[in-house]
Amino acid sequence: MTRLFDDPRPPALLALADGSVFRGVGIGSAGSACGEVVFNTALTGYQEILTDPSYCRQIVTLTYPQIGNVGTNEEDSEAPRVFAAGLVVRELSRCVSSFRAQRSLDEFLKGSAVVGIAGIDTRRLTRLLRDKGSQAGAIVTGTDERAAVQMARSFPGMAGLDLAKVVSANQAYEWRQTSWQLGRGFGTVAEPRWHVVAYDFGIKRNILRLLAQRGCRITVVPARTTAAEVIRMRPDGVFLSNGPGDPEPCTYAIAATRELIGRGLPTFGICLGHQIMGLAAGGRTLKMKFGHHGANHPVLELESGRVLITSQNHGFAVDPTSLPGNCKITHVSLFDSSLQGFRLIDRPAFCFQGHPEASPGPHDVGALFDRFVHLMQGTPLTEIRA
Repeated sequence: MTRLFDDPRPPALLALADGSVFRGVGIGSAGSACGEVVFNTALTGYQEILTDPSYCRQIVTLTYPQIGNVGTNEEDSEAPRVFAAGLVVRELSRCVSSFRAQRSLDEFLKGSAVVGIAGIDTRRLTRLLRDKGSQAGAIVTGTDERAAVQMARSFPGMAGLDLAKVVSANQAYEWRQTSWQLGRGFGTVAEPRWHVVAYDFGIKRNILRLLAQRGCRITVVPARTTAAEVIRMRPDGVFLSNGPGDPEPCTYAIAATRELIGRGLPTFGICLGHQIMGLAAGGRTLKMKFGHHGANHPVLELESGRVLITSQNHGFAVDPTSLPGNCKITHVSLFDSSLQGFRLIDRPAFCFQGHPEASPGPHDVGALFDRFVHLMQGTPLTEIRA
């Protein structure tokens, strides 16, 4: 790394568990952070990425070279706080240019007590993670390489970690806010037609907004909420949200999902919710080599033959060979043929691995929310067309 002579930022290190060390400059808060290092290929949406609870215990490397040029604002956060353990960028923009900007990214990181590093070769880091797989890592302000590597090796990894209960809300709450519009801000659903109970395994705000936009009143419930509690709320449908960590330890969620689907409640799961539905159906999940993190992932919708460009953020996947006969595969990744979606042929339930809420990312898969509404109306899945 070449450091400008007048750069006032402190030296910093990114160390990986394999002993690799990257030297750069500290951004955000001074100190240290450790977690699983992953790379995200999205060109925009760094604030949404940082505040996505699915990145809990992960250090996010952004492959786009210059980050921070539009600053940050109060409206674009997907959760009340930053959940990413740390941030790695090639270059942090010194200039902020957006009529919506309220703070720079550096100020946002400092205010959130998030440690970051800039000035490293993110292309080299991404190739390393792609070839060797996601690794434990640590960002450390300073120059002590040995201590940084030791800290990286102290991280236990994501396998076996139940993080859904860590990031979930502590109590249930109602949500009626709809999507943001230029000059108007956020709206409110006036006369909701449907009541949806949404499990918070790490839910993002734009998911809730898109449901509200379609006439839903949403009751968001903690991850450990039982099926009996949900049934007492008399919902028209159940939503299983995204979230971080390994799905297999979430036995409480798997049991609740199995019972709710068995009772015939229309159910829609995404990301971690997709994986929990797979486990509830009798399938298995597996840890991926480096996962899918980005906003440019092509997915094939098998029933229509269409290719959809999607937003992705997951390090675990459902093993398609483990699914029972009542599960029909609906979507597959065109990057690695991994399972992206399935539906049950004997129950009103379906799921998708990616993030159809498009925050950040494309809107190609937004029609899945419409499918969920049609399902609550009583339309069989076989008759629903996006």
